Amino acid sequence: MADDLTTNAQALVAPGRGVLAADESTGTIGKRFASIDIESTAETRQAYRDTLFTTPGLADSISGVIMYDETIRQSSADGTPFPDLLKKLGIQPGIKVDTGAKDLAKAPGEKITEGLDGLRERIAEYVDLGATFAKWRAVITIGEGGLPSRYCIEANAHALARYAALCQEGGLVPIVEPEVLMDGDHSIERCFEVTELTQRTVFSTLAEHRVDLEQMVLKPNMVISGKGNAQQAGVEEVAEQTLRCLRRTVPPAVPGIAFLSGGQSAAVATEHLNAMNTMGPHPWVLTFSYGRALQDPALAAWKGEASNREASQQALSERARANSEATSGSYKAA
Repeated sequence: MADDLTTNAQALVAPGRGVLAADESTGTIGKRFASIDIESTAETRQAYRDTLFTTPGLADSISGVIMYDETIRQSSADGTPFPDLLKKLGIQPGIKVDTGAKDLAKAPGEKITEGLDGLRERIAEYVDLGATFAKWRAVITIGEGGLPSRYCIEANAHALARYAALCQEGGLVPIVEPEVLMDGDHSIERCFEVTELTQRTVFSTLAEHRVDLEQMVLKPNMVISGKGNAQQAGVEEVAEQTLRCLRRTVPPAVPGIAFLSGGQSAAVATEHLNAMNTMGPHPWVLTFSYGRALQDPALAAWKGEASNREASQQALSERARANSEATSGSYKAA
């Protein structure tokens, strides 16, 4: 199993490929559908995911797809279960296993991600359904009064480490996602400070929980200005500060870093990734694990209409190809 996990982790960050995050909860995708007047039902959600997953040539740029519990149990239009469909295309099926961020007790304004209860059994079920990797997202908020607290960072690091250990024990590669949110008016310097502390804490806790670094993928935020800050750092500064933070905190045993987009626009997320990959070589592969930054153009083109399927797939293909180019620093903005 250890060899399989190492192989799968390396495959998730294979050259020129990244991860499509299609793991929105029913509530989240419902909000995105509502924004363009699409009714959210099991049928429309299945049709949309089927459109994404059957995009011609998707495997050229996408190594894995993270799914939600509903999605991993659904099938393509021809009756093929989504995990089987993805595997036939050469794409690893993944699953979001956390149950969401909830208020952290006695810590106003801070969150803790839940879902550890029964996780061992759920992992076994997801393996039976065909999953090869999993994802757990922790959220860290920068705010007034010194937020985040060390209590919040340590509590989330502990949950991430327990999740990762259970995944490796059960046969799934864990994607470890400690996200420092871009919400707020903080500076890029403050983002750097919090991201460095968060990642140091996460990796110390992973070691305590005996997590094999060769068998995981890190999914961090980039070091960027808060979206409410009047001084927005440019592409080069974001790339430089993000790499500086990673070099301080991420052991080279980790095979790859698949960045989250975190609310960045599709184009900007690609530009940031590209800039980092022009500054190599690096001890780990730098790639992407984007949700909205890959999906937004495809969703806007689809509009809930079967007649727009090809246009939606074309939009996804273009974004996936652009990010594939960014993993080698060869992306050229239009």
